[in-house]
Amino acid sequence: MSPLLRSPGHAVRGTYVPPAPVREPRVVSADGSLVHVEVFGPEDAPAVVLAHGWTCSIAFWAAQIRALAPDHRVIAYDQRGHGRSPAPLGPLGYSPKALADDLEAVLEATLGPGEPAVLAGHSMGGMTFMAAAERPAFREHAAAVLLCSTGPARLVGEATVLPLPKSPLRRRLTGAVLGARAPLGPVTPVGKRVLKYGVMGPGASPEQVDACARIVHACPSPVRYGWSRVLEAFDEEAGLRAIEAPTAVLVGSADKLTPPVHARLMDESLPHSLGLTTLPGLGHMTPMEGPAAVTGAIRDLATTYVVAGEAAAAEAPSVVDAAAGSGASGVATPAATSPAKRAAKTAKESA
Repeated sequence: MSPLLRSPGHAVRGTYVPPAPVREPRVVSADGSLVHVEVFGPEDAPAVVLAHGWTCSIAFWAAQIRALAPDHRVIAYDQRGHGRSPAPLGPLGYSPKALADDLEAVLEATLGPGEPAVLAGHSMGGMTFMAAAERPAFREHAAAVLLCSTGPARLVGEATVLPLPKSPLRRRLTGAVLGARAPLGPVTPVGKRVLKYGVMGPGASPEQVDACARIVHACPSPVRYGWSRVLEAFDEEAGLRAIEAPTAVLVGSADKLTPPVHARLMDESLPHSLGLTTLPGLGHMTPMEGPAAVTGAIRDLATTYVVAGEAAAAEAPSVVDAAAGSGASGVATPAATSPAKRAAKTAKESA
């Protein structure tokens, strides 16, 4: 393919080719916006929900989906305006509230009542969790959370994409660069070098850079600009502190978009932080640059907080059993959703 031809919005060969989903449930957000969702893996497996970042898409998680889907039910969705989710019709569609509305709609449509899941968010995906932290669906389903290469506030001010000392001038220039309205155009060798410098670590492989460039360049310019305005003003430190689920924080040491200063703040501010992991030499695109590390973090969270949690709930006596033993009356309240309930939910969605 000529380097001047526009590439598809994902890799066409290798590790980062998106796998085919098992199903694509129809999900509608609170304002009527359609949210494109793909589900991978067995229906009765532990659930994982993936939320990608600014200018990305479901394809960004290809490596994680391939590794997790054999023994997890992986639910991934395109943020509005990205991938196959339609762009907002007006400026009100670009907001932290819209991010939270879309996530809540995805959780309600794909998970059974009370069903636990690991929620993993990269960049704007992690910010989505902060915006949704007090939503009922988030609190009902988030058994554990991974905040990957993200931040709660002062995103433009802390970014080090431009090699200048921290100052109001750097902030203004960074905002102008990240919020540029100009189309990125086709993927070219020069464009890939610029992208690698800005959002990836120096050790990113050509395959990783190419896959990342195809995804980022496919994001429509109006969508990229619209969300850049939201991120420039984003402030969800209160939302960060409202995340009640056990939460792991992960960042690349060479991240210029959301530098480790954000990760340290999140680790200190979270009510139930599981600790901070810094991946040496990696940039902002950690799920693509360090796929094994990110996948391993998600798998560990699922094993500890979903699989073990469901096993403990299954072994614990129900309220009815306890009441029978004491001579009292009661109503059983299951702590987790059974495979039968999940299957029933799937059948209902397909009807």
